[in-house]
Amino acid sequence: MNIDLKNTTINVIIKYKNNKNIYFRFDDNASLVVSCPKNTLNAEIARLIKKNEDSIYRMYERALESIMKDSEFYLLGEKYNIVFQNDISDVKIEDKYIYARDEVMLEEFVKSKIDEVFNEEVNICKNCFNNLPSFKLKTRKMKTRWGVCNRKDNIITLNTELIKKKVELIDYVIIHEMAHFYEGNHSKNFWNIVALACPNYKVRRADLRK
Repeated sequence: MNIDLKNTTINVIIKYKNNKNIYFRFDDNASLVVSCPKNTLNAEIARLIKKNEDSIYRMYERALESIMKDSEFYLLGEKYNIVFQNDISDVKIEDKYIYARDEVMLEEFVKSKIDEVFNEEVNICKNCFNNLPSFKLKTRKMKTRWGVCNRKDNIITLNTELIKKKVELIDYVIIHEMAHFYEGNHSKNFWNIVALACPNYKVRRADLRK
């Protein structure tokens, strides 16, 4: 079904579940997903949407912003336009353009940059600490964390999405995870350790959320 909010037609997807309440969220296509009890009438859903029109429309605007940002290509804090050309043998970066043969070549290029940059910055950040244990660096895409420190197995895992951020933000995440080898929680002592290696960590932490 569709519904009009502030002169905008929005697609509504209804999912009947064993919920006691009705929940609203937007998916990756900016469709409003309604999770509701199985006996909920469409008229009741429409009434609740209209009742909460302002807050739901703000959710819609945030969803659109997120979709637009995800469709843009960022590398180390810089925004680039992607150009695919059949005759490209190696990825080229010129001004604000990245030239590649296809998506596969571009993905391989990004993977190589992740390996190069993350390892280089880890080696630099190691110099900020004394008696840092030996650890293994892993990378993977994560939805809710920029990094994870496994103290038991001595592994630091970095979110591959970090390659989109400026180097100083990558460094902050690395320092943050390294600090967990000394302090497992986010106590005052933990943040004191982070501050010694990254005095402006609060600014970088805020920038990561943008």
